Amino acid sequence: MERGARGEDFELILRGGRVWLPGGLADADVAAAGGRIAAILPPGAAAAAEERDCRGLVILPGCIDTQVHFREPGLEHKEDLESGSRAAVMGGITAVFEMPNTSPPTDTAEALSDKLARAQGRMWCDHAFYVGATAGNVDRLAELERLPGCCGVKLFMGASTGNLLVPDDETLARVLASGRRRVAIHAEDEPRMQARAGLRVAGDPSSHPVWRDDESALLATRRAIAAARAAGRRVHILHVTTPGELAFLKDHRAIASVEVTPQHLTLAGEEAYPRLGTLAQMNPPVRSAAHREGLWHWLSQGVVDVIGSDHAPHTGAEKARPYPESPSGMPGVQTLVPLMLTHVAAGRLSLGRLVDLLCEGPRRLFGLLGKGRIAAGEDADFTIVDPAARWRIEPGWLESRCGWSPFEGMEMVGRPVGTIVRGQVVMWEGQRPGTPGGQPLRFEDTVAGEEDKT
Repeated sequence: MERGARGEDFELILRGGRVWLPGGLADADVAAAGGRIAAILPPGAAAAAEERDCRGLVILPGCIDTQVHFREPGLEHKEDLESGSRAAVMGGITAVFEMPNTSPPTDTAEALSDKLARAQGRMWCDHAFYVGATAGNVDRLAELERLPGCCGVKLFMGASTGNLLVPDDETLARVLASGRRRVAIHAEDEPRMQARAGLRVAGDPSSHPVWRDDESALLATRRAIAAARAAGRRVHILHVTTPGELAFLKDHRAIASVEVTPQHLTLAGEEAYPRLGTLAQMNPPVRSAAHREGLWHWLSQGVVDVIGSDHAPHTGAEKARPYPESPSGMPGVQTLVPLMLTHVAAGRLSLGRLVDLLCEGPRRLFGLLGKGRIAAGEDADFTIVDPAARWRIEPGWLESRCGWSPFEGMEMVGRPVGTIVRGQVVMWEGQRPGTPGGQPLRFEDTVAGEEDKT
């Protein structure tokens, strides 16, 4: 290790790039030591044992995907913690929140501990795990949500992959009364969808959004907000797909935050279902081009807080089953950053808004410690991108075990060049130096919980 010009010992310097600092883009070098950002320096002001040439590149804070399903334990034929996190870092993601609908589900302290143990030495990025809410564990949620490595409670109001479901208002109220951290909610109304199941057309996945219609989403979202108001509990409405929900949620910002996905911002049912068939099937559904444009409108109005990929892989054989026997979900963690950079290049949002959605928003909403911005003392997490690179998503680039993407063949503008997690280069120009070293994420609430026990 070399000593920098100012006397500090730097282990890594990112040299010559445009750096996204809290005040915006600046020409600077960034130095790391001990897993943290040691200094932001004038170009060429110091040296280090390892230096990376970032000329022509933009250095962003490490991007965070706050909704992924890595399928382990129990469904490893689709994905596991190693393969899913490998896909994440290949796509520029430095940290993930992983969902509880595994087999068995993550709904106990023992199941959470098991996931953390499985992640150690196998996950390429930093990570935290949701605990799933059920009628059986509702009285323990306040304790479970504060365990180290837990990012909070996930509640399914509508059935999706797995067997976690809270369809009734009584249990919903009990869940929201147990604990204080922000609760992530899959808001689709199960009774309405049960009543409309006959609208599914065998062999026609374009009937998926007819069955799981706008009203199913809006009804559940209204129920969730009413329950949140009654409990005085903040909620996070996941993968919102309808302009009607966003028009409603804009009036409830004090209690509710909002996620949308790259899939719903990119795909439109009129084109996606004929081209992709069941590969376009997910919950909530890919809807019309008018819905997509409505999401962009409300994103431009500042109503959307974060973008999560809802990475939910299934094998090609499973997706090849005729609708509605085919499972819902598609991979997305590796394509999240490239898709959003492409939307930046097209003028649909600014680079600053992208940083807010993928870095600062997760930090702000969930009380993440050390993540989401480039500043001295924070974790040395960086997503380094070439915003001008033109390329196509090809199968050979994909790392997910499922082996496919609905975006194969699409031309991207903007490519992740490097992924750095706590000062360790885990991806550079498509290669993965080193070994998996991801660690559990730390949150204000869980650190407070640890301190309470000392």
